[in-house]
Amino acid sequence: MDENAIQAQLQETFPEAQVLVQGDGRHFEAQLISEGFQGKSRIARHRMVYQALGDAVGVAIHALSVKALTPAEWQDEQVS
Repeated sequence: MDENAIQAQLQETFPEAQVLVQGDGRHFEAQLISEGFQGKSRIARHRMVYQALGDAVGVAIHALSVKALTPAEWQDEQVS
């Protein structure tokens, strides 16, 4: 699975989100910015992302680092 396939699958599951995926073919970093994460814990957000990718995590995707933020959280990071 490559960056484009992961990004497409995440974008399909989170159509309102801004999604960015980078990686080397086995290890990936995914950043998602979505209002859908509002009120959800960090663990719940990560579960949502892992669920969207299904069985690919641990098989085609050896490692996945997830950053799942609301737009306000993302904005706060840009100011810091």
